[in-house]
Amino acid sequence: MNQEQILNELQFKAIRSSGPGGQHANKVSSKVELSFHIESSAGLTERQKKRALLKLGNKISKEGNLILQCDESRSQHKNKELITKRFLKLLEKSLIVPKARKKSRPTRSSIEKRLKGKKIASLKKTNRGKPDY
Repeated sequence: MNQEQILNELQFKAIRSSGPGGQHANKVSSKVELSFHIESSAGLTERQKKRALLKLGNKISKEGNLILQCDESRSQHKNKELITKRFLKLLEKSLIVPKARKKSRPTRSSIEKRLKGKKIASLKKTNRGKPDY
């Protein structure tokens, strides 16, 4: 993953934040929307693109853009910084390939312990019945 290349491909749009805020909120666009087109990115390999599309499928629009928004701060610059960090963290997390699980067999003692427990439970239930004289 070429981080410099990816940062150059990001597109930002400033929008007005929702909710109450009086005069200041009505005239200032402090909310930042980040948009990144994964398929046309030159900073990712084909394998990374497929992995990112698979992992981030619910965050990707019909056009193929990954869209994130941030309105945590009253400052547009702070929101831009926050959303960029969040985007990079999200992308890195989506590109991590989990280790393949190795099959293992239960130990002999664990099998015996399980069967012994089942035997005890079975006896307990048979003892609940009516006694035969």
